Amino acid sequence: MQVIDGNWYMNGVDWNDEGCIHTDEELLEVIGKVGFLPLFDNDIPGFSVENMTDASCWWNGDAETDPWEWRITLSRTGKVAYGKFFGNKAGFVSKKWFPYFANFRRDGYDFDARYEDGRSNHREKLLMDLFVPSGTDMWDVKPDKLESAGCASELYTFEMKEKAGFGKGGEKNFEGILTRLQMETYLIAKDFRPRVNKKGSEFGWAVAVMTPPEYLWGYKFVTGRYKETPGESFDRIVKQIGRHFDADEKTIRKVMKG
Repeated sequence: MQVIDGNWYMNGVDWNDEGCIHTDEELLEVIGKVGFLPLFDNDIPGFSVENMTDASCWWNGDAETDPWEWRITLSRTGKVAYGKFFGNKAGFVSKKWFPYFANFRRDGYDFDARYEDGRSNHREKLLMDLFVPSGTDMWDVKPDKLESAGCASELYTFEMKEKAGFGKGGEKNFEGILTRLQMETYLIAKDFRPRVNKKGSEFGWAVAVMTPPEYLWGYKFVTGRYKETPGESFDRIVKQIGRHFDADEKTIRKVMKG
């Protein structure tokens, strides 16, 4: 996106262009092929959903043609991770490439070890403790046993904010901490759903539902590249992007480092 005379404009392509993506299925195929795809324009030419779609389709409310709606349908497939992964902005990572991405972004740390080493703060821990019982080995508790342990396998963002004590008179910067945990790959958005009132009826806009990727794909899979150094994983990611987009290595590293 860019601002011209105070107005925002999308940097898309014409619907009839050969490379234009028209459906969520086509987008899923591209993500699967490339491995990574930010939602919006960045320093790598063409490297975003925005650059591959018709600008006039954004926010039209039609789930079949609106790229903004596709983030919902794709997050539900279990074939990609969606979250704020690229410079604190949203995008996709394929299931295949997520272990490389997680190893690089986590620097080889599970969250509990990262916290114990002083690399994560107490506010991050407040949010992660909603999913992983405090005082247990990381991911030692199966998802179906989480409720009895006072935790959850998934939560709406507004539930996380309330349960972790953020907001008026409590902890500050909920959105910033949530974004940081996504950038570090400890949390992803697995769905977007409307709220449900006491009568069981849905209301309002769709809200992100967060989960640790371990609960989606399993601990062994997500941490499957811990056997290599974070630098080796990052080198693989840079080479993968370079195979598909015309950008120098310095620019790719800048965008993917986040």
